[in-house]
Formats: sequence, C-alpha cells, structure tokens
Amino acid sequence: MKNLFDIEAFQQFDNLELIAREVVEGFITGLHRSPFHGFSVEFAEHRLYNTGEPTKHIDWKLYARTERLFVKQYEEETNLRCQLVVDTSSSMLFPYRRRGKEVLKSKLAFSVYSAAALTYLMRRQRDAIGLSLFDEELNFHSEARLSSVHSEMIYGKLAELIHNGSPEINHGTRAADVLHRLAESMPKRSLVIIFSDMISGSEPEGLFQALQHLRYNKHEVILFHVTDHRLEKGLGYSNRPHRFVDIETGEHVNMNPADYRKMYRDAQEKAFTELKLRCGQFNIDLVEADIREDFHDVLWSYLVKRKKLF
Repeated sequence: MKNLFDIEAFQQFDNLELIAREVVEGFITGLHRSPFHGFSVEFAEHRLYNTGEPTKHIDWKLYARTERLFVKQYEEETNLRCQLVVDTSSSMLFPYRRRGKEVLKSKLAFSVYSAAALTYLMRRQRDAIGLSLFDEELNFHSEARLSSVHSEMIYGKLAELIHNGSPEINHGTRAADVLHRLAESMPKRSLVIIFSDMISGSEPEGLFQALQHLRYNKHEVILFHVTDHRLEKGLGYSNRPHRFVDIETGEHVNMNPADYRKMYRDAQEKAFTELKLRCGQFNIDLVEADIREDFHDVLWSYLVKRKKLF
C-alpha cells in the first residue's frame, strides 16, 4: 500500500497542523478519485443567509466581494462533538528508541499524527473537537469546541508528546479508571475516538466494563487498537537470543523468539478475539491500526461512523 504520509519526509516542518493538512488533503484527493461517494468533506466558515434570519451575523465584507449574503458560523453551530482520547503510557513508545528519528515511528507517534489529521478533518466537517491524554491518570482534558484557537491548542498539546526530547519510560496505564471518568464527564451523545494499544495494568474485564460504560451513557465509540503488527502480533524478530524489556515496569526476559513464536501468536490472537467480541457486543467500532501502514483506515473509519450518525 502506498503511504499517504511519510513521517521522515515531514519532520523538517515541525508543524503538526501543516502535517495534518497534508495527510487530509492527500486522503481527500484519493477519496474523490475512488468509487466511494456521498461523503461531505467540504469546509465552510460561512453558510448562505436564509431570508427572515437576523442580519447581525451577515459578513458584509464577504458580501462586498461576492454580492451574496453569507452568515458567519459560530461554535454553537457545531454538527457533532468528538473527543479524541490518546493513551500516552510507556507501552505506546514501542518500538522504543531514546532518541533520533525512530522516536517518531512509535505507536504514540502514529496516534499523535492520526489525532492531528482527524482534528483537521473534523474542523472541515464543523465538528467540535476535544482532547484527553492519559496514562495512569487523566493528565489533560479539554471539552469539545470548534474554534480555531482551540484546535491550535490541540495541535500544540499533541506536538508536545513527540517533540519534548527523549520520551519517558516506566509510566503504566489505568485506562479503565480514566474511561469511567470520561463517560460521566462528557456531554451525552459524543463521539469518543480512542487510540490505545489496550495494554492495561488492570484485568481485561475492568477495561471492558469501562467501554460498556461509555456506551451506556449514550456515547458513540471508535477504538483504534494501535499496534506494530510485525513485531507485536507476529513476534517478527530474528531467530537469535534477545533481551525483551517491559518499558512500563522495567522487567525483562531473555529468550529466542523462535522458541515461543507460535505460543505467543496464539495468545495474541486469543486476546484480540476477546476484544473484538466484546466491542461487537457493545456496538463499538474496533479498528486495527498498524503503525507500519498509512492513515487511510483512521480517516475512513471516522467518515463512515459520521455518516451513520447523520
């Protein structure tokens, strides 16, 4: 598959909004050339004036240029409230490097660029965007808004996750606690988009209950299960002794992947099957997000879900 975005090619810009725009514009160009139609991806800061409406919000400067009446759109005119929830625990730094370009090829980096692209696409759709960042705690939370100032703040918070020097390790996750808290705090009928590798310090049942809580409170949910498919799902390391270190706990084990590959793959498949089954029961959209692929599935999944909601 041809990548819509090469991270290394855009590192020089150090501007997440610019990168997001390039990703989305490339995606939309491909969408228009594909056989899939019916998705509205046009952005408008204005809408046509309807006869009988108050005139106080008419953009007279735009009228002077176009001789047509347009009304400025404001934040309360948003179509949908979306909350981007990003897991920032240490396991998301995999495949871990202390420095260099490889830092920008981690699960966290993939999630950051995906969230930035969604932010840009949502603004085109006039959807309000909020951001939540968590590991063992809910470290940052902003309510969904539509304003350009708010989206710039989101780009800034996301950029901090990958541009603040060497990433920190030994941060665990309590996703269940955080998702319970978000389920109660967000306005009803929000679209919650979660980026996580679903590696949690708690029992899986607690995490499933938290996902169910989101649905019980009338939130729509897309869960992007972010993994490095080759290394994490297939244990695709060379057949020689390796030292594997848990970057959340510091624990390590020495082994030859060839001795454990089949058992490991079977365990991974069993865990994912259980996750897929539970998400199906809760009517949660589960999307496998391989960090070695492009962002097409992320953007496409959002558009498909949005079309179902309207």
